[in-house]
Amino acid sequence: ITVVVAVAVFGFGVPVKGSVWLLFVLSPIFMLTTLGLGLFISTISRNQQQAMLTAAFFIIPQIILSGFVFPIENMPRLIQGLTYVVPLRYFLVIIRGLFLKAVGLSALWDETAALLVFGLAILGLSILRFRKKLE
Repeated sequence: ITVVVAVAVFGFGVPVKGSVWLLFVLSPIFMLTTLGLGLFISTISRNQQQAMLTAAFFIIPQIILSGFVFPIENMPRLIQGLTYVVPLRYFLVIIRGLFLKAVGLSALWDETAALLVFGLAILGLSILRFRKKLE
């Protein structure tokens, strides 16, 4: 996170209007979600190649549906509904809020809670699946 923020600020001149400390507090919640997804993919894959293809199968739609590439408001209603199950959507709201709008935790609470729910759910599912795989 430190390297990414440093490159954004010093390399590209992106101002951080919000709290950098809040960014460092909220980013691990998203990392928990991605870690859980990675662990889940590893438990359903038989080899490294299958894991890489499965990861691409999950990651590419997440990037497209997160609002990073296309604004969610411009997507068809059905697709807009699908974006609510994409954790990256919530993290992008947090990043934009902290970098561009100087919002605090009170404005980002819904997104933070959603990421916590996703993170704990997918990590819990991954742990259960991993335990079954060991047995």
